[in-house]
Amino acid sequence: MKLSEKIQYLRKENSFTQEQLAEQCNVSRQAITKWESDISIPETEKIILLSRLFKVSIDVLLRDEIDIDGVKEVSCCGKSLEINNNSGLYEGVLIKESITDENILDLMEIKKVELWKTGGKTKYWTVLYFFSKHKYFPEEISKVMKSGDISNENWFADFKTDGIKYIVFKNLILNYRIGNQEEKRLVCERCRELGIPDNQMQWSE
Repeated sequence: MKLSEKIQYLRKENSFTQEQLAEQCNVSRQAITKWESDISIPETEKIILLSRLFKVSIDVLLRDEIDIDGVKEVSCCGKSLEINNNSGLYEGVLIKESITDENILDLMEIKKVELWKTGGKTKYWTVLYFFSKHKYFPEEISKVMKSGDISNENWFADFKTDGIKYIVFKNLILNYRIGNQEEKRLVCERCRELGIPDNQMQWSE
């Protein structure tokens, strides 16, 4: 099912008229018609907004091979995540190009997407700012991180929960208590051994 078909289907499932959806997305009704007619596609920020309005993951919207029937709705998104108890809620950053299996995105709620210019072979990275309530999220994402035969081919995701910072590589989960400088130093040393430069270890806490 194409994005245009999903927008139309989900709009009707959620009892939105084109005018109502246009108002929610701050666009014209004609823009909604173009989205649903496959004449144009929504901008990234509008896709994120649609995923919140329709309570489906961005992955469900964007991947043509995923049929909309039987889609599992996410339990919380947007502002509701901010007011709920954050215990057990993983929050962090993932470069989409660092994973080998996009199914991992089904375990995440994307709150923002950015494009970072790299200056390397791959000109841009797609950076996902996310939440996850999945109990075994560190173990699951560790299974799908890219790694190579040489150190500079290792990728990692960084995220935090309940005062613990996680740095996760392929089949390797590192963590430290936020504020504990000795634990952080040991994690950074291990990252250097895996070929991660210091400028990539300035992750937020």
